[in-house]
Amino acid sequence: MQAAIGLHARPAALFVRAVHETGLPVTISKDGRQGVDARSLLEVMTEDFPFGCVVKLAVAPGAVPARYSPEDVENALDGLKDLLESARSR
Repeated sequence: MQAAIGLHARPAALFVRAVHETGLPVTISKDGRQGVDARSLLEVMTEDFPFGCVVKLAVAPGAVPARYSPEDVENALDGLKDLLESARSR
């Protein structure tokens, strides 16, 4: 997916808050790098996700709490993807 805006302070904070709301250990990565914890504002901002970069959102299967179904995880990631892609229109 392509981020509509760079994840600088305000959009990064909104994104991290949304990740926390999912209750899932989401990672975000770019350029084939190892993902960083998307629940950490510091890690997200340190990794530097500039405008237009392609990012990957993931949750390691073994890290998913038992109360979540595969559909719950997919829906949560889709929601985060939509948040990143729609940020341009805000």
